Amino acid sequence: MLLVVFATTFALAQGAVDKRRSGYQDMGEALQKMQDDDTANPGMLFVQLGEQLWAKPAGAANKSCADCHAAGSMKGVAARYPAIAKATDQPVDLEGRINLCRTVHQQAEPFALENRELLSLEAYVAHQSRGQPIAPPDDPRLGPFRAQGAEIYRRRQGQLNLSCAICHDDNAGKKLAGVTIPQAHPTGYPLYRLEWQALGSLKRRLRNCLIGIRAEAYPSDAVEYVALEIYLMDRARGMVFESPGVRP
Repeated sequence: MLLVVFATTFALAQGAVDKRRSGYQDMGEALQKMQDDDTANPGMLFVQLGEQLWAKPAGAANKSCADCHAAGSMKGVAARYPAIAKATDQPVDLEGRINLCRTVHQQAEPFALENRELLSLEAYVAHQSRGQPIAPPDDPRLGPFRAQGAEIYRRRQGQLNLSCAICHDDNAGKKLAGVTIPQAHPTGYPLYRLEWQALGSLKRRLRNCLIGIRAEAYPSDAVEYVALEIYLMDRARGMVFESPGVRP
């Protein structure tokens, strides 16, 4: 009887093990060391630029981010985005939140998407959440967008008739062009990809995936990208946030 109880308890414990993996865990040791060492991680150059921009006044209001936000106040913030923006009742990602602050509070022109300054500010904010658990807000207004993201994730698209789930669920851990297919948990964004030789957002990665399966990419400001990010962040709930990540 004791053996049966032990075996049952052990099986339940094994079933409860979190089998999710960050893309970091699927990289080689050299790339892991590059990410871990702030003096070798190329993404830290953007964090440093973002810190300078954070303190720089901008726009007609001549205000800086630091004028409103105390040092260290951004800890955990990136791990909770996307979220609903108060002014619009629509979800925004971290880039969108930065641009809203820029237009509303600084009275400045919004940054273009993937703009170096925008990515640097995003990297600076995201870096302050490094080591924090991903914790999407339990806002019921996000529900429809999360469902939309889940549907897009599972939908076959493009000339190759593939979905995100086919690669990142069904074939995660296998090799594609010599690189391990990750489970697609957005733990390190914005991150530095060796393929890009630059820092990039999750939106850029999603666009790349759509182009890779020969599907038509959504417009840069499409809500579909935010919906996908809402779903992916919920899927990664509780995993450690590690921006700026490094990936092949």
